[in-house]
Amino acid sequence: MSPLVSIVVLSVIVLTFGALLVALTSLIGPKTEQSKAKQMAYECGLNVPESEVSKVPVKFYLTAILFILFDIEIIFMYPWALVYKDFITEGKGLYIFLSMAVFLVIFVFGLLWEIKSNALEWE
Repeated sequence: MSPLVSIVVLSVIVLTFGALLVALTSLIGPKTEQSKAKQMAYECGLNVPESEVSKVPVKFYLTAILFILFDIEIIFMYPWALVYKDFITEGKGLYIFLSMAVFLVIFVFGLLWEIKSNALEWE
C-alpha cells in the first residue's frame, strides 16, 4: 500500500471526526438567547468609540515574520541531520554537506543582519 493512501485515509478520518464534533455540539449544546447588551463590548462602563481604528506597530509584524523565517530554517535542518549519515554511505556526503553549508551561511547572514539592524529592539 502506498504511504499516500494512508495519509489520505487519516486526513478523511480526522476531517470527518472534526465535522461530526462540530455538528453534534451545535445539535446537542444549549440554546441561549443572546441579548444586545451581552453582545456589546464592555470597557469599564465607557462607550467605545466605533470610528477609532486601532494601530498595531510594525514591530509586531516584523517580529512574527522573523520568527517564522528562522523557525522554518531550523525545521529544514532537522531532516537533513537525520538523513546525512545515509548520504555519507551512498558517497554523496560532500555534496549534501556543501549544500547545507550554503544554507547555513545564508541563515547566519540573516541572523547577523537582524542583529545589526536592531530588528528585535523595542524602543
